[in-house]
Amino acid sequence: MTIKPDLTQPIPDDLGAVHFVGIGGSGMSGIARMFLAAGHRVSGSDARETATTQTMRELGADVRIGHDAANVGDADTIVVTSALWPDNPELLEAQRRGIPVLHRSQALAALIAGQRLVAVAGAHGKTTSTGMIVTALVELGLDPSFVNGGVIQSLGTSSAPGSSDLFVVEADESDGSFLLYDVAVALVTNVDADHLDHYGSVEAFTEAFVDFAAKASERLVISSDDGEAKRVTAGVRARPDAPEIVTFGEASDADVRIERITESAGVEVDFRAAGESHHLTLRVPGRHNAVNAVGAFAVLTGLGVDPADAIRGIEAFGGTQRRFELHGVERGVSVYDDYAHHPTEVAAALKAARNVVGDGRIIAIHQPHLYSRTRLMAGDFAKVYEDLADHTVVLDVYGAREDPEPGVTGALVQERFVDQSRVDFLPDWDEASARAAAVAQEGDLIMTLSCGDVYRIIPQVLTALHEGAQSR
Repeated sequence: MTIKPDLTQPIPDDLGAVHFVGIGGSGMSGIARMFLAAGHRVSGSDARETATTQTMRELGADVRIGHDAANVGDADTIVVTSALWPDNPELLEAQRRGIPVLHRSQALAALIAGQRLVAVAGAHGKTTSTGMIVTALVELGLDPSFVNGGVIQSLGTSSAPGSSDLFVVEADESDGSFLLYDVAVALVTNVDADHLDHYGSVEAFTEAFVDFAAKASERLVISSDDGEAKRVTAGVRARPDAPEIVTFGEASDADVRIERITESAGVEVDFRAAGESHHLTLRVPGRHNAVNAVGAFAVLTGLGVDPADAIRGIEAFGGTQRRFELHGVERGVSVYDDYAHHPTEVAAALKAARNVVGDGRIIAIHQPHLYSRTRLMAGDFAKVYEDLADHTVVLDVYGAREDPEPGVTGALVQERFVDQSRVDFLPDWDEASARAAAVAQEGDLIMTLSCGDVYRIIPQVLTALHEGAQSR
């Protein structure tokens, strides 16, 4: 079992030299960049060499590959995530020497102190919604600081310091650390139950969102469509000193109400806000992204941005890495990657893919993420894939922060398909990539889906497609 950092401990006034255990992660690297920009000496370690670890070196961080007590060096503060194992030698060395150990959200909170914070939370859509808000603010010359969970394509980075007092962050609900922030404007995209290994129940998960949303000092923007989000809204309204609440979505009583969504390669949305009609055209596909865009609009106007400018800024958004990201086309087959790792997210990604592929077919490569999620949701995943993909290749579980569970493998998802001819459970990645390539025909789309490391299979898939073309 992984660690549970003490989120209540006081944060030192001066963090000094900061060492990041797992600096190659998308969230950790983004925060580490901000510490470098603020003038801190930064070091870090990770299990493997990646483009991100190399970039961090180029920015000035001392990065070591492999975890070793010696990596701690003369660091004044250690930054970790909840995915860290308790026997990590760098964590043990910090504890032995009495060096403060902070969760990454505590480190980020120290950087944000005193600034006007926009925090984006929700079970799905956080990274994209954050990217839309940041892109719009940058496009409009408002120069925010930001830390996102994924690289914003047009900016080429997941984080950057800005000159204004605005700070935009993707707030992680998975371990409750989003409650650390002093929020000015909060966006809750949805409250679809997840991370029950941490919260224990849907009720506790929802109550954490109530606590988060109620902390907004200026405005809460929240979904009008999601059942648990409605409960959060009611819970916040019942609190003393509740913030201004603006709901958004397709519900008839939404404050910012979607009237029509038109899908093609991109997506268009017509909506009403404050008695006025608006039209917005996105460069990224998917009905879910139209909803995300309307939520971002409500945040931006809450910050004082003119509605027309907010729309212009959002329309400049070109996507984020690992969110419906095209990696290549081989033999007439497009190969995409998406971060989707919950049935609701998978459904949204596959529906977007259906609009892109047209008359072609969708071949999904699913990597289950977390043993607990696989055990609890195997049937839900199977139904989504069977309903929305033409063929599915299931890999084995990416355990991340969890210990293996006896009997919990990717086979749990495969076994719940009604039509077994449309699914394969292939833990071996060479076999999995070869099978996906063999099924695919010209005009089809192959998509990898998971927040694990499934994207690393894409070169094998492209190679298998190429070799298949040569053998024909």
